[in-house]
Amino acid sequence: MGDIPEKQQMQKDRDGLAESGRQNRIREKRERIRKQRKRERAALIFSEVLVVGCLAGIGILSASENLSGSQNAQRGNNTDKAAQADPKGAETDTQQMDMQDQNQEKKDRDDGSHNEDGSQAQNAVPVQITVSAAGDCTLGTDVNFDQSKSFNAYYNEHGAAYFLENVKSVFSADDLTIVNMEGTLTESSDRQDKTFAFKGEPGYTAVLTDGSVEAANLANNHSKDYGADSYTDTIRYMEDAGITTFGYDRTALMEIKGVKIGLTGIYELAEGMGCEDLLIKNIDALEEQGAQIIIVSFHWGTEKENYPDDIQKSLAHSAIDHGADLVLGHHPHVLQGIEKYNGKNIVYSLGNFCFGGNSNPSDKDTMIFQQTFTIQNGVIAEDDVTNIIPCSLSSVSDRNDYQPTPLEGSEKDRVMDKIQKFSSGL
Repeated sequence: MGDIPEKQQMQKDRDGLAESGRQNRIREKRERIRKQRKRERAALIFSEVLVVGCLAGIGILSASENLSGSQNAQRGNNTDKAAQADPKGAETDTQQMDMQDQNQEKKDRDDGSHNEDGSQAQNAVPVQITVSAAGDCTLGTDVNFDQSKSFNAYYNEHGAAYFLENVKSVFSADDLTIVNMEGTLTESSDRQDKTFAFKGEPGYTAVLTDGSVEAANLANNHSKDYGADSYTDTIRYMEDAGITTFGYDRTALMEIKGVKIGLTGIYELAEGMGCEDLLIKNIDALEEQGAQIIIVSFHWGTEKENYPDDIQKSLAHSAIDHGADLVLGHHPHVLQGIEKYNGKNIVYSLGNFCFGGNSNPSDKDTMIFQQTFTIQNGVIAEDDVTNIIPCSLSSVSDRNDYQPTPLEGSEKDRVMDKIQKFSSGL
């Protein structure tokens, strides 16, 4: 117990690491974001005025169609006559008409309704993207566990589709489902010297694909449980199965309904605030690639703690200050609260989900967090549409059967009250 003051001092030192430089970067980033949003609001107002003008112009256009048709016909007759009398003059008239057409095409592009190639501009009509997020998924087991009760035993008995069967209707109805992949998928036997080390068969990717999960964070303390090769193996097997992976310095850019969604995963446990530089670098890179929605997935916090620590809060706020639109957290293995910061949501811990790391955890409460983003003219609208689905990580209460299940009735209310309690004061 004598090392507690020293640990507390180390924590304080870590909290204050590079604070001055961080604040400067935040101020610079906020100013860039403020200017960008000002331009976006101006563009949105202009487009709304343009729509009203277009609607008003429909009546005028309809009333003048006959007149325009007769004038065009007359102009064609005059051009033909001019060509017979003065071929050079007729050519000049034709060039002027072409120039008018080109000017109109340029005007269409300038008003934001068309791209350079003349095609309809992206997101001219509002697009809604619903994102579902769930917590730690360990698809496999530790070789030192009782294998008769393990995730692997259930897989052998029930098959891949069994595990996410009770939540598939939720995940298949959204546009993007994101989880934290807590472990490795590999054939390696190079178990690292640590208390818990998780791996599953390469074919366990089917658990996610059958359950309609499209993306997974790999930045966590179990991503290399069977050595560095097990990490690259996991990436390869999951990507080959069509699951987008991201984490550490690997960001991902997905395009859904024409909207570019940027994903980055940050591992905090080893570095504390020291991981902030990578966080900012990754967000900047996604912005440069044109990401319209940026989601940051953090592996952070203290196990079994229901409230975020100061580092979690500082990193979450920094992520949003630098351009993130949603922050997701995991690692504590229990639920933590949800904070609204500068209009953006921070889900500090999603808890366990399809979790092969424990055959009977005492706290089985978890959730699916959903947010629906509305994108118009490339800009996220300020409508904050969220949905929390309280779940248990098991369909039975006396053990973990590795089958996450939405809760109903009093149990649903209990978990929802729990989340609200953890969120108060954030």
